[in-house]
Amino acid sequence: MLKLKPVLAALLLLGTAAPVAAQPAPPAAAPDGAQLTLAFSGIERPTGAIMIALFDSEAGWTGNRPVRTAMVPVSGASAEAVFAGLPPGRYGAKVFHDVNGDQRLNSNPFGIPIEPFAFSNNAHGSMGPARWADAAFDLAAGASRHAITVQ
Repeated sequence: MLKLKPVLAALLLLGTAAPVAAQPAPPAAAPDGAQLTLAFSGIERPTGAIMIALFDSEAGWTGNRPVRTAMVPVSGASAEAVFAGLPPGRYGAKVFHDVNGDQRLNSNPFGIPIEPFAFSNNAHGSMGPARWADAAFDLAAGASRHAITVQ
């Protein structure tokens, strides 16, 4: 079973909060809801899991309050997570590859992550996580796919 506190703590190291499928959709999703598939590539080691935190606002992004989290096991060079029942809108994702399976983003003594991480839009941060403006993308009703390269 996913231990949520260590996962959330790990994503907080990325300036975020945390992610075998996405969390269940909230009850009674609107018929015009959206389904988001996050497709991860660039996975160099087929071990551990991709930890995902999905945000729907800049306030959530900066305040580390994800609307959904997920953990996707890694068994190859790519992985996918599907989030169903989302309201259309603007979203952003913070992810890391938990290579050793300890449900934490491991870092060196200076606090620099030593496990691969990424943000939606393949945005890059400067001395911290990527900015919401760089990572946010629009999600329309229906099915959408968003590619993220884990580095």
